[in-house]
Amino acid sequence: MTYRPVCLPADAPVAKAARVMRDQAIGDVLVTKDEVLCGLVTDRDIVVRAVAEARDPYSTPLGALCTSDLVTARPDQDVEEVMRLMRERAVRRVPVVVDGRPVGIVSLGDMALDRYPSSPLSEISGAPPNG
Repeated sequence: MTYRPVCLPADAPVAKAARVMRDQAIGDVLVTKDEVLCGLVTDRDIVVRAVAEARDPYSTPLGALCTSDLVTARPDQDVEEVMRLMRERAVRRVPVVVDGRPVGIVSLGDMALDRYPSSPLSEISGAPPNG
């Protein structure tokens, strides 16, 4: 799990999320309302739901394009159960929450590094960003 995930409020502009992703070499930002998780936005979401639809990245709020139907986990949840949820829902990221507040995020890459350290996916996931 990645602790202290990057979170932005739902009313933050898409451009802010893009800058944060670039500056921190990450591909997702958790979206909150009053510090409670309400969505997740990825770099792909920005391309497909904002840029491709010609939305203004400076005035479009994250809440307008984030995925809000999320699979979440608890910090004490069994890793096998989280992996099963990821498979069933075909998701690559699962926010970890306590009382609705994000405390971490588990990615497909995290799972690969932990469970299958010698796999090609682990090697890719563990490599430094190339941007």
